[in-house]
Amino acid sequence: MLTALRIIPLLLLMLIVGAGCSATPVQSEPVDEKPARIVLLVSHGWHTGIIVRTGDIPEGVWPERAHYPDAAYLEVGWGDREYYPEPDSSVGDAVWAALVPSAAVLHVVGLTVHPTRVFSFSEIIALEISEAGFERLIEFIAATHDRAGAERAEPIGPGLYLDSHFYLALGRFHLFNNCNTWVVNALRAAGLPLRWAMTSAGVTEQALNFGTRVPRMDQ
Repeated sequence: MLTALRIIPLLLLMLIVGAGCSATPVQSEPVDEKPARIVLLVSHGWHTGIIVRTGDIPEGVWPERAHYPDAAYLEVGWGDREYYPEPDSSVGDAVWAALVPSAAVLHVVGLTVHPTRVFSFSEIIALEISEAGFERLIEFIAATHDRAGAERAEPIGPGLYLDSHFYLALGRFHLFNNCNTWVVNALRAAGLPLRWAMTSAGVTEQALNFGTRVPRMDQ
């Protein structure tokens, strides 16, 4: 996918400087409740995101879901405010985004069909979490929006594909706080005991300990 191609320069930089880094992740809660919801982790190459079924989202928790009235699923990812939305970013842009802490955005995509019908070349992992864990996950995503005091954030621009938009987000993006570490923190909020991971492979390898790979439509 386009996103994967744009993240390749950033991965090269990760491989150079990432071996000895560490960070303090968001604390997760133990999974001691019966699984009740399915959350999908999607890897588009070097970038990971989270997909949830819109019918599972508690009322009033994630106001921005109202922007996608026809969506059966919502995919959400987090990234650099300048680099992420720009389809023609250069290598220099990627290096700058990685090394200089900068503002962030959320990318939300409305899907009208099952994600496997849309992301045929992406890896998707199904994760079972509890009802309470799912609510914490949605609260985590909702709390990432930078609403500037408003009840609901408005899109700042169109997204990268399908029915999608970018929104202002809280947090500062840099090499060690990127789209993949955001996904880890989101899943930890849901109760999954993932360790900090900077790369998509680091996220998906751990996720397979708690979930199952969803077959692609062409398999």
